Amino acid sequence: MVTELHVPRALLDAGWCRDVLITIEGRRITAVAPDTPPPPGVERLAGVAVPGVANVHSHAFQRAMAGLAERRGPEDDSFWTWREVMYRFLAQMTPEEIEAVAAWAYVEMLEAGFTAVGEFHYLHNTPDGARYADPAETGARIVAAAQATGIGLTLLPCFYAHGGCGGAPPKPGQVRFLSDLDGYWRLIEASRRHVSRLDGARLGIAPHSLRAVDAAEMRALIASWSAGPIHIHAAEQTAEVDECIAWSGARPVQWLLENMGVDARWCLIHCTHMTPQECGALAGSGAVAGLCPITEANLGDGIFQAPRFLDAGGRFAIGSDSNVRISLPEELRTLEYGQRLRDRKRNRLGPTGACTGRHLFDMARTGGAQALGLNSGALMPGKAADIVILDDRHPALAARDADAILDSWIFASGDGVVRDVFAGGQRVVADGRHLRRDAILRRFIATLRRLLA
Repeated sequence: MVTELHVPRALLDAGWCRDVLITIEGRRITAVAPDTPPPPGVERLAGVAVPGVANVHSHAFQRAMAGLAERRGPEDDSFWTWREVMYRFLAQMTPEEIEAVAAWAYVEMLEAGFTAVGEFHYLHNTPDGARYADPAETGARIVAAAQATGIGLTLLPCFYAHGGCGGAPPKPGQVRFLSDLDGYWRLIEASRRHVSRLDGARLGIAPHSLRAVDAAEMRALIASWSAGPIHIHAAEQTAEVDECIAWSGARPVQWLLENMGVDARWCLIHCTHMTPQECGALAGSGAVAGLCPITEANLGDGIFQAPRFLDAGGRFAIGSDSNVRISLPEELRTLEYGQRLRDRKRNRLGPTGACTGRHLFDMARTGGAQALGLNSGALMPGKAADIVILDDRHPALAARDADAILDSWIFASGDGVVRDVFAGGQRVVADGRHLRRDAILRRFIATLRRLLA
């Protein structure tokens, strides 16, 4: 099936262009023609076309608990106290509820301008820790949620075996995550079957962290995975760094770089606490740093050393992680503002003379495509037809042109700027609303009422 769209303005790799005719066949863009009047009968979309961006790190089920961990306890609250709330919440979720929550999270992502998601999925087992008859029962629910919403999916089943660095015993709240290597490969094969039924979906592996996977298991996982993305949490918290040093004598990012042959297939999530040497070495590896600024701020993780990493040639992508708030522009804004607050300077992440918002957007779209193994992130022939139409009638974008459009979307707007979204060639958002929003929202609210009763 061939679809033609005409937009008044679009961001192409050659720069900003006017009167752009985009031809789509199936899931891909086959032609892009700037300076072309709209042919008769072609759909004319008002607004500004930009490439869709991949959300590289999501725990979709956590969207159901957003806002429920914001009460101060008797001791200083931290990631570790938040985690105990999360463990209690997830203990009761059924596969059907996981699917309902994920579908709503994916609707919100699409309405925010994310066109693909990397689901870092570790909720595999029954509440008492047993395997489902289908080892990938809950992964199948993630696939179903992606299919229902139209978002592109890279499923990242998580390997989780321990409760601390060096093979420490797991904690009771982790029983839904746990596996051994043989069980994990059965999970991967079952996940592969489900993913194969979703057009355009990808499969990767996700050793959860050096807290959850020991050295021998890490080596076995990487040796057996010849192609496809590899994602891992690394150096999110100072306590994690200290624990890793006590176990191995090395910091988490340092240990991975020295022992695991980290390359362009890898996405290290967070990397909040790195030394200058680690920043340079990670940048030189070709791997992507998967940053989740809203979640990192919400959990009090710390601030990523972005200027040093980018000056060394590093690549980053953006994820919504805990999904406490789902907003592409706010993730990028929070990333930049964290650097400004720490350094007490402005425009920390844009090259000299360049627009900061445009640079952040370009880094996120290219880094996201790399991290999820996608042929996307640009409006050009051969790329996935992931297209976001921004509403240039929105007050934040009024009278803006060229890079000022992206600067104003990221730094001056709230919600409501994304007007239309095409993911894999299919329109999934029209006039700011997902086409299946109402039904998916009803199911989500019914699920919350059961979970919070």
